[in-house]
Amino acid sequence: MAINAINGANTSFVTIPKTENSNSITAKFSDFLNNAIDEVNSIQVESEKIANDFAIGKTDNIHEVMIAGEKANIALQFTMQIRNKVMEGYTEIMRMAL
Repeated sequence: MAINAINGANTSFVTIPKTENSNSITAKFSDFLNNAIDEVNSIQVESEKIANDFAIGKTDNIHEVMIAGEKANIALQFTMQIRNKVMEGYTEIMRMAL
C-alpha cells in the first residue's frame, strides 16, 4: 500500500522568526491586546447605540437589542477573564525563585 504525499500542504502553522528580540515580541503582544480592547469597546458602543435607538423609538426590533446587549456582555466577561489569567500568570512569575 503506497502512501502518497499531499502536494502543497504547509505543515508549519506558526512561524516565529529567530531574529526577533523580546522587545518586538512584547510590542506585538501589547498591540494585540490593545486591538482586542478596542474591539470590545466598539462592541459596547454599538450595543449602547442600538439600545438608545430602541429607547427613542427608532427601531422596534427587541431581538436585535437583546442580542447586541448579550454580545457586549459576553465580550466584556471574556476580556475580564483574560485579564485575570494574565494577572495570575504575572503573580506566578513574580513568586518564582531565581
